Amino acid sequence: MKSAFATLIRQLNQRGWSWATSTNYSYLDENEQIWVSRSGVNKADFTEQDFMSIDHFGVGTGMYHGVKPSDETQIHLWIYNNFPEARVILHSHSKFPVLISQRNDKNFNVQGYELQKGFLGTKSHLDAISIPIIENSQDMGVLCQDLNERRLDIQQHCFIIAAHGTYAWGKNIFEAQRHLETLDYLCECEFLR
Repeated sequence: MKSAFATLIRQLNQRGWSWATSTNYSYLDENEQIWVSRSGVNKADFTEQDFMSIDHFGVGTGMYHGVKPSDETQIHLWIYNNFPEARVILHSHSKFPVLISQRNDKNFNVQGYELQKGFLGTKSHLDAISIPIIENSQDMGVLCQDLNERRLDIQQHCFIIAAHGTYAWGKNIFEAQRHLETLDYLCECEFLR
């Protein structure tokens, strides 16, 4: 898992989805241990050793005791707590969702694209889907409270944080990547339309 995930993180960087040392990623292993990408690591050079283990409160464990993960680890914990099927979480800073969030207020609404079936549970290009746009905050408590208030709106295994980026998840790397790429594709199409 770690090796394949580290490869994906480098690939997402090559796409321009993790500028500077931005973005963060996590997964739950077979023992329910949470692993997150270490803060401040250039994702172009990301390796298996750049994951750190944390407990369910976001505190470093084992050899990482005392090492502070990214503040945004709290968002990952919120997703794991609210979406038990989530085993892999991807956070992107790709451009088109950020730009879409500046053109829309509370939701990104889309319909009519064949690729929207990339979201698990979407059966037809005719389905109207709505991706929540969450107000950005540097206070993770405030941001997670906003997520709590929008919890029922999150239906497509992803959301956008306004002028910030996206979070997408799945039961494995393949599904999480599919949800992230689907969202990015739809944002690009709608932005360029």
